[in-house]
Amino acid sequence: MAEETRALGYICPECGKPVYGERTRFALNAAAVGLVCGCGRSELTAEPAERTLRVTAPCGVCGGEHRAEVPMEQVLEGGGVGLACPETRQLCCYIGPPERVESALRELEITARKREAGGDGVFADSIIMYEVLSELRDIAARDGVSCTCGARGCAVEVHGTAVDLVCRACGARLRLPAATDEDLDRLCCQYTLTIRGSR
Repeated sequence: MAEETRALGYICPECGKPVYGERTRFALNAAAVGLVCGCGRSELTAEPAERTLRVTAPCGVCGGEHRAEVPMEQVLEGGGVGLACPETRQLCCYIGPPERVESALRELEITARKREAGGDGVFADSIIMYEVLSELRDIAARDGVSCTCGARGCAVEVHGTAVDLVCRACGARLRLPAATDEDLDRLCCQYTLTIRGSR
């Protein structure tokens, strides 16, 4: 049986594209690994040290480079770990299960696009936003989103400090704050979500 892999991902500050790679648990625990962007102008490195992993990550948010030591157990087990830009608190790198990293990269791309567009502004706290969106996906996966008009499911609109759930049938909206720990805690208590529709 093939050894389970863990993934690494970041947004290249030079070309703006997502960079994704997978390594076996053994490789992460045994020696330094590097993940180079296709443009060749940025590289994430991860080096094992005792019970931690020393990570140097290019930051697609501020354009710099950040270093952090994360517990190896968090990297190799469970949901993984996200690293935030200390200047902006925006998520800039994620290491963990492939599906979680792929999902995180999609959110990182949204953050980068918002910053470049200069529109709605970047997220108030992208780590909270990522967790809120992840929780919403879990609720939607168990068919937990409905509208009083009778429709099920919804479209999602992401803003700087909130997420709007939009009924595809009647257009009604449910706004969920997504900027603080309290916002996340409130959402985590919800097994289902109901949009107040037109009927």
